[in-house]
Amino acid sequence: MITICRSLLLLSVLSTTSAYVPTSLTRSTAGCSLSTTTAFRMAAAADDQEESPDCDDRRSFVGKSVSSAAAVALTTALPLTAPDPADAASLKKWKRVAVPFEDTVYDIDFDSPTHGYIVGSRGAFAETNDGGVTWEPRAFSNLDAEEEINYRFTVISFKDGEGWVLGRPSLMLHTKDAGKSWERIPLSPKLPGEPTFILAQGPNKAEMTTSSGAVYTTENAGRNWKAQVKETIDATLNRVSSSGVSGASYFTGNIINQVRDEDGSYLAVSSRGNFFLTWSPGQDFWIPHNRGTSRRIQNMGFVQGDISKGLWMTLNGGKLLISDKAVDLTKEEFEFDEAEIKTGGYGITDVAWRNEKEIWTVGGSNTMYVSYDGGKKFAFDSSANAIPGNLYNVKFFKEYGNMGWALGSNGLLLNYVG
Repeated sequence: MITICRSLLLLSVLSTTSAYVPTSLTRSTAGCSLSTTTAFRMAAAADDQEESPDCDDRRSFVGKSVSSAAAVALTTALPLTAPDPADAASLKKWKRVAVPFEDTVYDIDFDSPTHGYIVGSRGAFAETNDGGVTWEPRAFSNLDAEEEINYRFTVISFKDGEGWVLGRPSLMLHTKDAGKSWERIPLSPKLPGEPTFILAQGPNKAEMTTSSGAVYTTENAGRNWKAQVKETIDATLNRVSSSGVSGASYFTGNIINQVRDEDGSYLAVSSRGNFFLTWSPGQDFWIPHNRGTSRRIQNMGFVQGDISKGLWMTLNGGKLLISDKAVDLTKEEFEFDEAEIKTGGYGITDVAWRNEKEIWTVGGSNTMYVSYDGGKKFAFDSSANAIPGNLYNVKFFKEYGNMGWALGSNGLLLNYVG
């Protein structure tokens, strides 16, 4: 059993942090032409990487890799061509925006209405200063192109000029000057699981979760982290194996799709998709819940980003369930209503509320659907129908005029135009 102490957990095990200075870069390697993209050049070579294979092998590997186990499961089960919508009174509410790389885009965040960043696979990292109209690649000193592709940046978060980036292999970066310079935050080898989510919360403050269900906060820019949960999820589930939650007993896997609502509550799905868990500030442990269906959970989230307004759940086969009322976190099961959405079996990877009535979903083969009645019925949107690949993430930034972005494979970035 792995127990997380409530006292301060010192995750920074190196005496100094590594400084980064962003620059622009156009890269290429012998025998392989690569598009303009980004790199991380470390000022201190603290982490030596293994020699990279040839370009085609790298592209093949990254093409099969996604930001989470859920996305992997979706892409392996997705058809290769887009569905022919039966009721194609085709909407087109999104337009494609050019980015300086062709790799999967995993996350996007803004520090102001005009300034933001996107991150992705193969070290992809780009910046905008005009609200996302154009994007410029960014690079960092002392990391050559062969090392750069070993990093897959999966999460980025900004607030008031302070930003954080998570990557794989395990990597945490921090900036205090809106990205003009970065430092590497060393992570302890005793950290339970890999960092999977981070949220900037102001000067020197952030909240981080791991694949084992640990939740930490820092108030000194990542030098020390304080545990918010007493023990990891597998320890909790194995201790309460008689909970009655299907698949929870003797759980040894990780959790995926950690989602945080505006008040700090979390929702996570087991890596096998057979149950889900919730945690709210002040609780000692995660609480497991039955999925209430025989289908595998693909992803989950909060209605309008607020646990008090309900949950949504996507399942294998393109199903979408919505529980549009406050949930009782003490219950093992919740009541969901199935939305009327004709996906033709294509998996739904993400769902986002633009407002109380307008809801967007994205999924396999770049499919997009919209509801204007609070999630009862969805219509097909053909904005990305002719583009090969898959969409993984859709976001709306209410604090910046409710601008919307959809992210996917092959360097796909879509902007909501209404």
